[in-house]
Amino acid sequence: MTPNQTGALLMTAAMAAYTFNDALIKLTGGALPLPQILTIRGLAASFLIYLLARRLGGLRLRLPGRAWGLIGLRGAAEVAATYLFLTALMVMPIANVTAVLQVLPLAVTLSAALFLREPVGWRRLAAIAAGFTGMLLIVRPGPDGFTDGSLYALAAVACITARDLVTRRMPPEVPSMTVTLASSLSVLVFGIASSAAVEWQPMGSFEWLALMGAALFIFAGYLCSVMTMRVGEIAAIAPFRYSGLVWALILGWLVFGEWPDLLTIAGAAIVAGAGMFTLYRERRQARKLRA
Repeated sequence: MTPNQTGALLMTAAMAAYTFNDALIKLTGGALPLPQILTIRGLAASFLIYLLARRLGGLRLRLPGRAWGLIGLRGAAEVAATYLFLTALMVMPIANVTAVLQVLPLAVTLSAALFLREPVGWRRLAAIAAGFTGMLLIVRPGPDGFTDGSLYALAAVACITARDLVTRRMPPEVPSMTVTLASSLSVLVFGIASSAAVEWQPMGSFEWLALMGAALFIFAGYLCSVMTMRVGEIAAIAPFRYSGLVWALILGWLVFGEWPDLLTIAGAAIVAGAGMFTLYRERRQARKLRA
């Protein structure tokens, strides 16, 4: 296999792992309060990420104050995004939530142009506009189509966009594994703190297996993502992140008996197409700058 083919396979595996995690969390959501889920999954996932960080030599605690400030901001955005996304996941079909999240690359590109002054041409702006139109087909902001779950999903996109913008400002000497572990621990601390306001429920073997499986899938997704960054061209591999939509459709149908309507599918296709076009334009722009 070529490096790009290997990278595409790893990206697809990462998206599958993240989507399987979502499905397992959704399966336990009716029986367990969210703080309990975040705490138990967070303990297991943080431990596995710590082991990986030690293995890769990616832990570094002696960082300047500005770096720790950005890590703290990113952790806060991660906490908010996790809470909002999982809340939406509990009340919306998994394919619909995943489809809304596909607007994220477009939101990051637009926000980077607005707040970081990164150049964006008219073609990418047109693709962003098309992508947001597709997103409106998914959430349908009207009295019949718009739900609380849609609002949570859109708020999650806003928080993830903020998280990614903070990441772009992170000093290059900050290891990515340190940032990831800090974010995972932030979610864990939030889960523990918010547990004081809810009553933990007894867990059977199914709930334990589901949460441990979710932690393993989160870890596998991150591991595949790290490996993806080390092979092939990112611009050629990045479009395969939209394979998460396919996994969400399959799991939604097989596990939950959910299948989105034609408007949702059309909106998801528009969002994915606009995202891939944006990635293509960014790749061409990068080539021009190198030339």
